[in-house]
Amino acid sequence: MRRIGCIILAIALLLAGGVGYNFVHGWTEEGPAMQDTSFTVPDGTSLTSTAVQLKQAGLIRSADAFVTRAKLFARGKTVKAGEYLLPARASNKQILAILTEGTGVNRFVTIPEGMPSIMVYERLMANEELTGDIKVPAEGSVLPDTYAYDKGESRAAVLARMQQAMTATMAELWPQRSKTTVVKTPNEALTLASIVEKETAVAEERPTVAGVYSNRVRLRMMLQADPTIIYPITKGKPLGRRIRKSEIAAVNDYNTYSMVGLPKGPIANPSRASIEAVLNPKPTKALYFVADGKGGHIFADTLAEHNENVRRWFEIRRERGEL
Repeated sequence: MRRIGCIILAIALLLAGGVGYNFVHGWTEEGPAMQDTSFTVPDGTSLTSTAVQLKQAGLIRSADAFVTRAKLFARGKTVKAGEYLLPARASNKQILAILTEGTGVNRFVTIPEGMPSIMVYERLMANEELTGDIKVPAEGSVLPDTYAYDKGESRAAVLARMQQAMTATMAELWPQRSKTTVVKTPNEALTLASIVEKETAVAEERPTVAGVYSNRVRLRMMLQADPTIIYPITKGKPLGRRIRKSEIAAVNDYNTYSMVGLPKGPIANPSRASIEAVLNPKPTKALYFVADGKGGHIFADTLAEHNENVRRWFEIRRERGEL
């Protein structure tokens, strides 16, 4: 009888060991999903409901087993709402780790420096992961940057974050303006900054370009900024051709070739750096600048110097076959 009892005990231990092995193995073994799968956990979803959804999506083999193992191996952890990308063959353990750590899918929309509002509008409307309609935002109201968003989020909410970022930036920078700035209001700062933004793509040049335009404003000289000619024609989109003489002479609220002072408002959404440049322009005697053929500009204090620089620029363009 003792021998039989030992055999029974040994069998029981083997069975218990097998059950235990299977229980642990089922937690760490590869899952059934054959490819990476997007999975969304709605707000307020319980662990049990999540397990059912995982089973229906073919990401786990058993909802009950997932819940039982999760309660044992991951005590105190709760799933977080969000959208997740679960990798192919992810185990129960890997899936729960992703859902409890909240490492969801990251989605971003970028607004480049100097993008006009009509193009901000078109970029948001073209994003099929966003919902709802928006109007074209006020020019200069959006801070160029990269913004995160959730799938299904409203375009209005994303745009509101972009505009709040600009409002916060101006609230921070305006009190820090130097006494040398020529702008008298935040809107004037955005207006001049948008011109600086469109005139140079070289970050180091922004304070100098701002200094040139500041000098012109003080002297009541026309700013003569080409982007202000284009804005009323295209709302800031690329013109795609040379500016016509009639457009240079056009009288409107933006063309700085036919008016003294600043346009009535921004011609694009300026970057923080361009706003800072306008509020703290570089001290300079320069009144003119022209392209140097290398991506930057040559600055001049006098018209004679400027005319010579222009002559050299046209030489460069002729050598390139652009004229």
